[in-house]
Amino acid sequence: MSYLDAAKKRATELISSKNAVILAIETSCDETAAAVVKNGREALSNIIYTQIPLHRKFGGVVPELASRNHVDQIGLVVAAALEEAGLDKGDIDAVAVTHGPGLVGALLVGVSFAKALAMSLNVPLIGVHHLMGHIAANYLTYPDLEPPFHCLIASGGHSDIVEVKDYTDFVHLGGTRDDAAGEAFDKVARALNLPYPGGPELEKLAESGNPNAIAFHSAFNMGDSFDMSFSGLKTAAVNRLQSEPNVRPADIAASFQFAVNSILSDKAIRAAKSTLALAGGVSANRNLRDMLEKKAGAKGVRFCCPDFKYCTDNAAMIGSAAYYLLMRGGLSDLSLNAVPALEMQSS
Repeated sequence: MSYLDAAKKRATELISSKNAVILAIETSCDETAAAVVKNGREALSNIIYTQIPLHRKFGGVVPELASRNHVDQIGLVVAAALEEAGLDKGDIDAVAVTHGPGLVGALLVGVSFAKALAMSLNVPLIGVHHLMGHIAANYLTYPDLEPPFHCLIASGGHSDIVEVKDYTDFVHLGGTRDDAAGEAFDKVARALNLPYPGGPELEKLAESGNPNAIAFHSAFNMGDSFDMSFSGLKTAAVNRLQSEPNVRPADIAASFQFAVNSILSDKAIRAAKSTLALAGGVSANRNLRDMLEKKAGAKGVRFCCPDFKYCTDNAAMIGSAAYYLLMRGGLSDLSLNAVPALEMQSS
């Protein structure tokens, strides 16, 4: 029996039983991550090896270094995930991996490893969209959360408002036309001479600043569209630093954070009907969480956000998303490839 036939047979059995233990791999950027997830809702392990110390001296991620480091670490990280879960490779029902979007070299490391592992075990292979994983991080935190709901995805590379009609059925309502929110935070943080990664550092500095000290406006974001723009706000903040050398850095940080988070929260709340979820690396920003929670409460909308350990890139969220793809027959074959600009499509 060929690998593909064996994988399809195993998938049929898993779909029938609705039970699946999935080993998931995530290498889209600068974290090498592996996790074991049971039935989409229970993370038996979640191992993350971060490359932040490697890239910090360069002020950002160096793709070639990231790829090489993934090669060095992926075997160790997968072994650690199995050990933490108390399982052997033979206990794994399927293998999932992020295949886009992300850095092509980094993605290729995870995809290649996952394909080899799935083939050696004769189990299904499931390619997962990175953003679908971020949405699914909420399922690990809220066992009762089910579609339909709306989700704000905010990260270093993405700022999107998505209608989650079903576990694998999404409608993109709007997104950034230029910089993502996390990217804008990082760029302003760099202008403030804060260390990489800049977003968390800017948030810390903002705690001692006045969010009303400087009014950063953007006419584009005042319309009814769910699209957004942060490039102009970023430029205004940088220009303010250059033109007023005596301005308090904490006030710049607080005012800029307030402006970005206000745009994100206003548009997301306007889209939401009964439940709004937050996802992506910027979901760890406490100011954004607090703002969304207050606005959601005022509208009578339930607000959900992932546990902090599931905010940044991790493999548990990939394993959760993969379970629902598997249950709908969303298998991949050995032609699965890294797609750095992969679009999220409904299954």
